Amino acid sequence: MKSRNITRLLAVLLMVVVLVGCSQSEQNASAAVEVTLGSGRPMLVDLGADECVPCKLMKPILDNLTEEYAGRMDVIFIDVWKNRDQAARFNVRMIPTQIFYDESGKELYRRSGFIGKEDILATWKQLGYTF
Repeated sequence: MKSRNITRLLAVLLMVVVLVGCSQSEQNASAAVEVTLGSGRPMLVDLGADECVPCKLMKPILDNLTEEYAGRMDVIFIDVWKNRDQAARFNVRMIPTQIFYDESGKELYRRSGFIGKEDILATWKQLGYTF
């Protein structure tokens, strides 16, 4: 009977250690993401996850936009699986979600799902931006 109680106690302690460790690593990961809206440039925020298939397909598109439009448009990717607080902050219900912001940080448009470069640029154009 005593060994069964000790085994249960050890199992509970192990679960506590694992849960505390996981929550601390999540807090550290979320602390690493700080997006400041209203940077003076239009901003595209893409909320997804490194392991999400449509998100993986969008990565080279976002990287290309970041490079090609540097100084004219900010492109930010946030992994909401690693930074769960950001999913709540941006009210994300599905990934990937893209949010288009103006220079002052006002949300102009939001959409979910994969989107190609041409469609991103067409959306910016419909919003009154030509880069």
